[in-house]
Amino acid sequence: MASIFNSLHIGYSGLNAAQVGVDVTSHNIANVGTEGYTRQRVATHASNPVSLVQGVSGNGVQITEIASVFDKFVFDRYVSSGQDKANSDFKKNVLEELSTYFPDIDGVGIKADLNKYFDLWQSFADNPDNEAMKIALAQQTQTLSQTLSQTRDKITTLQDTVDAQMVTYVNEVNSMAEEITQLNVAINQVESISEDNANDLRDKRNLLEQSIAKLIGGDSFVSGVQSNTPVDTNIAVDSENYTLQVAGFNIIDGSSFHPIGITDAKNARGFHDLYYERQDHLKIPFEQNIKGGKIGAILELRGSEINSLTGEPEDGTLQNTINMLDAFGSGLIENTNNIYAQSATNQMRSNYVDFDNSIALLNTEKNFQEGSFDIIVYDIDGNEVATRSINIDTATSMGDSSLNEGDAGFDATSIVGQIKLNADDNGDGSAINDIDDFINPIFVNPTNVDSNNGSLSFSLKSGLEAQGYTFAIVDSQSDATNFAGVMGMSRFFDGSSAKDIELNRSLASDTSKISAAKIPVSGDNQVASQMVDLQFQDMNFYNNDKKYTDSIYGFYDSIVTTVGTTTNAEIIRNDTITAHFNAVSLEYDSISAVSIDEELTNLIRYQTAYGAASKIITTIDQMMQTLLGLKQ
Repeated sequence: MASIFNSLHIGYSGLNAAQVGVDVTSHNIANVGTEGYTRQRVATHASNPVSLVQGVSGNGVQITEIASVFDKFVFDRYVSSGQDKANSDFKKNVLEELSTYFPDIDGVGIKADLNKYFDLWQSFADNPDNEAMKIALAQQTQTLSQTLSQTRDKITTLQDTVDAQMVTYVNEVNSMAEEITQLNVAINQVESISEDNANDLRDKRNLLEQSIAKLIGGDSFVSGVQSNTPVDTNIAVDSENYTLQVAGFNIIDGSSFHPIGITDAKNARGFHDLYYERQDHLKIPFEQNIKGGKIGAILELRGSEINSLTGEPEDGTLQNTINMLDAFGSGLIENTNNIYAQSATNQMRSNYVDFDNSIALLNTEKNFQEGSFDIIVYDIDGNEVATRSINIDTATSMGDSSLNEGDAGFDATSIVGQIKLNADDNGDGSAINDIDDFINPIFVNPTNVDSNNGSLSFSLKSGLEAQGYTFAIVDSQSDATNFAGVMGMSRFFDGSSAKDIELNRSLASDTSKISAAKIPVSGDNQVASQMVDLQFQDMNFYNNDKKYTDSIYGFYDSIVTTVGTTTNAEIIRNDTITAHFNAVSLEYDSISAVSIDEELTNLIRYQTAYGAASKIITTIDQMMQTLLGLKQ
């Protein structure tokens, strides 16, 4: 027969199993609010039975393991939806911030200032000699310029901010990835030596993996997934060889850690590039492959492909908005200056340029167009005394202003050459009243290939200014070249884009120089009238290699509409992603999260089991007392 002590052992095993059950349940309850904690369960089975003459007798209960209720497949979906939500949340917040920079729907901002700007040109056209109108126009021009440049500055600041955030996030990713490798070592030590489950260590690793995914995306891989149906049908845990990949590169390989590199050393604008450094120290750029998490959102907003020369991104929502604002500013500047060059003056000097006199104008990155423009000279009474058409085609360059007709190397098709060419513009046989007799063109090359200090100037020849002569540039109506606008000859606006647009400093310092006239006579308002008409005309806007043809208002509206629709689309996308994340989160929590009701039920169950096992012990004690009493 079995020993009475065997019965005592059975009672003790039940007592121990109940005690461990209470401990695990208490641990679950204590961690009900702990982020990343996975509820645990005690797995038990019957101990090996004792063979008796009468048959096989039970031998109590044995604790198999303490296991986490964790489903790897559901967890992966949870991590994936979490990184999508973090990505969308970040983009939504940045785009909503971007939208506030275009408050045109409230009657303020760039469009409102543009309306007032053209209204003042109309008032100036009605009163072309009124000094007060000139002051008001100058002030409104400055207001429009400042609003435009400040809006651009806000976007570049936002761009710089998200770039700085990326540095912080990359450092966090590297720190957490290194911590995971340390956890991998600890998990392996616990599970290979004692064969216990390192549940809490695995929870920490899972939480870090979630955090990394929210920042940069990534996928984890293991050599196998094991189920544990006896404990819980929902259990499916990874077994060994943990690897974490980001954009196809292993940043964690078991206990090995490969940090993500980040640098701004080669960037003129200070933007940061991401790279993966192999064991042979080869640095591989991989930011263009990162799509997930907050860093993926940053790269999509800021731009992932950086131009090595300018340091500016070549893509990205924020950069595209900046480029479109620059295109808007450039279009406004060039078209305004092209008209203002019709106002007669005694000298013109261009903006600085970065190309030399031998480069074909159409091969530069400037917005020159094939066609022709006229140079017109007026006498003191406003009469035209000379006119010459200057042509621009695929071969036209600025030309060497040190050469004259008849000199070796003189190019009669260049801008300078066409002006210097001895021709009878008036057809009167006179050799002293043609454009080459009035205008002295000088083009100064940039000091070197990297400089932006070349310039073109037109001036009256000696003694003609004192006689009251003036001249102007009038672009062709049918095949406009945009020459005066691009070069900034006798310009109304200084600058070349939204970044540096402002009223010509000479006009700002002396508003009396602002002219509404085309012909140098009192009361003429042809230039001011053309400025008013400009708001209704289609013009060309250039964004890198793309050309847009629209009115000034139409093009600006397209910028605002793009920002608005992009933001709205992200808000809708965010709602969808959030709903999906919440559904997956509920599924994950239903498997792994602690339920207080369930744990209290288990606590009562283990308490009852503990009491029952205690009753076995007291019963065996009474039996032993009876046996001892028989001897007496």
